[in-house]
Amino acid sequence: MKKPSKTIPKFKNEKDERAFWEKNDASDYFDLSKAVRVTLPNLKPTTASISLRLSQSFLEGIKLQANKIDVPYQSLMKIWLAEKLEEATK
Repeated sequence: MKKPSKTIPKFKNEKDERAFWEKNDASDYFDLSKAVRVTLPNLKPTTASISLRLSQSFLEGIKLQANKIDVPYQSLMKIWLAEKLEEATK
């Protein structure tokens, strides 16, 4: 891994800094061999909304099951999908 060969300039504002990093390779400014992996435990994963077409009776069945265990039906669906994905990836 090559050593950094350049010094990071001082920036007037965030806009100038953003423009600088968009045009320059960070490996010219940082010794990546000394990089340390960090964990950010308080970050929440990015979520995406999806549209899923279900028959009315199928959705009602899911809602009934969710009611029985006192969880929102969307949460129950996520739990079931996560369990099935875990099974499938074993």
